[in-house]
Amino acid sequence: MRELGLELPPVPVPAGAYVPAVRDGATIWTAGQLPLVAGSLPETGLVGAEVTPERAAGLARICALNALAAAAEAAGGIDRIRRVVKLVGFVASAPGFTAQPAVINGASDLVGQIFGDAGRHARSAVGVAALPLGAPVEVELVALTHGD
Repeated sequence: MRELGLELPPVPVPAGAYVPAVRDGATIWTAGQLPLVAGSLPETGLVGAEVTPERAAGLARICALNALAAAAEAAGGIDRIRRVVKLVGFVASAPGFTAQPAVINGASDLVGQIFGDAGRHARSAVGVAALPLGAPVEVELVALTHGD
């Protein structure tokens, strides 16, 4: 991550009755992560209306970094994660917007840059009417650890 000029942010505080990530054996599931930066959203609105698809892809990248921070905390460090197996992205979409996969590529590309082949994952990119706090995107992931 250092080579990419990245560092994990603090794990965002949950906005409800849940935890940022759950570990069961070698598997970690993260809660959906918004593109929070220092506790606030840099942008709100629907993709394809108030938010451009390009900007939304950048926000998806932030979501993925937040999800990796949550997974790393549950794993005992980012170096304990051996691969990402699944990524799910939600895009708050304006009517008629259909480029959700291009938006979520921002998250997938980041995971691939960090983990290489171990970052190749199955994925869903889903368009929704609205997301919490007016966020344009939300990302969750499933990762495997090296074990105990």
